[in-house]
Amino acid sequence: MDFTYKKYKDLLDAMVKSEYEFQTYSEFLKNPHEKCIILRHDVDAKPYHSLVFAKIQAELGIKGVYYFRAVSQSWNEFIIKEISSLGHEIGYHYENLSVKKGDFNASIQDFEINLTKLRSIASVDTICMHGSPMSKYDSRDLWNHYSYKDYNINGEPYFDTDFNAVLYLTDTGRTWNNKKVSIRDKVESSFDIQVTTTNEIIELFTNDEMPQQVMFTFHPQRWNYVSINWLSELIIQNLKNVVKYFILKNKK
Repeated sequence: MDFTYKKYKDLLDAMVKSEYEFQTYSEFLKNPHEKCIILRHDVDAKPYHSLVFAKIQAELGIKGVYYFRAVSQSWNEFIIKEISSLGHEIGYHYENLSVKKGDFNASIQDFEINLTKLRSIASVDTICMHGSPMSKYDSRDLWNHYSYKDYNINGEPYFDTDFNAVLYLTDTGRTWNNKKVSIRDKVESSFDIQVTTTNEIIELFTNDEMPQQVMFTFHPQRWNYVSINWLSELIIQNLKNVVKYFILKNKK
């Protein structure tokens, strides 16, 4: 069964056996290794699931980056501190322009407040946009008027990653790189690697068919033990994907 903690562990094992190095996003920006993987985690909800991911990685001696939203369903100070203590990077998953309904002045003030609060809990060097699929506002547009560099932020994945050199794989929509159900979590890339299941990704690692540099984006709330919660997430996400599909279709 896909999108279980066991399947996630199988995926990490395949990466380790393929002798990739693991870098946080901040580390990658400063000194990108030739053969490396960036494990990015968007903590949209259910932060405990992210803690499970962080502990699985720590047991294997690897690390990633965890981006927390400034909302109650994501923001958990104990979990943020715990994940940071395991050696993982903490980042801000900003959505200010969506929250403030396109008001740029209010949005940058909101950004400053939330970044300051997060930095009182853990070190923050990078940020990443939350897609807010139901909003007409793209929070990345905030940087058309301001610069995140002014806030001692080293980078934002959608702006500071060359996705022609780094393969991007995301589990948005509880599937892999499905542009039909992803409103904003997609990138322009020269790679043409088609996968829909985690097993297919594992096979690519096993057969040494993956590029040298890879960024994964995980939404840990979509992964679970095999249980009623796993089934519930499957059903709910499939319904969400139908809504996203029609949103994208109406935009064309």
